Amino acid sequence: MRPRLLLPLCSLLAAPAFAADLTVEVEIPRLDVAEYHRPYVALWLEKPDQQHVADLAVWYDLKMKDKEGEKWLKDLRQWWRRSGRGLELPADGISGATRAVGTHRLSFAGDDPRLQDLPAGEYRLVVEAAREVGGRELLRVPFSWPPQQSAHHQAQGKTELGTVTLQLNP
Repeated sequence: MRPRLLLPLCSLLAAPAFAADLTVEVEIPRLDVAEYHRPYVALWLEKPDQQHVADLAVWYDLKMKDKEGEKWLKDLRQWWRRSGRGLELPADGISGATRAVGTHRLSFAGDDPRLQDLPAGEYRLVVEAAREVGGRELLRVPFSWPPQQSAHHQAQGKTELGTVTLQLNP
């Protein structure tokens, strides 16, 4: 009987004592243009030397015939070079449809595979957007992991992205 009681206790003691949450809000702005297409957007984490750490999301046209939407992912140049060309798409838990104008929230719990093994240190959230018959924009939001206290970071886009907000909670 004792081994059965000790096993759950041991697994609790082996679990990390610190699990932080990460929430990202990405604003897709309304643009006054003659021909509007929803942007393709990639979100990932990198180290300060721009080394790719983890993909958080990639939004593109998943429903095009013969996976034609994947052809245009190369327009997300930085993401494509760092990670995209090596992914088998659609990537489970990462790939999603393009988003309409508005603010979109993504939340990642500390036990998410993309965060659970993230060593303590300095990182950047990177958000890149590219739009057909439009422009391209990339924003970087620096942060420290794991957060010792709640932290709020923000970057402001100029064309293809609006406000990008990163909220960290211990």
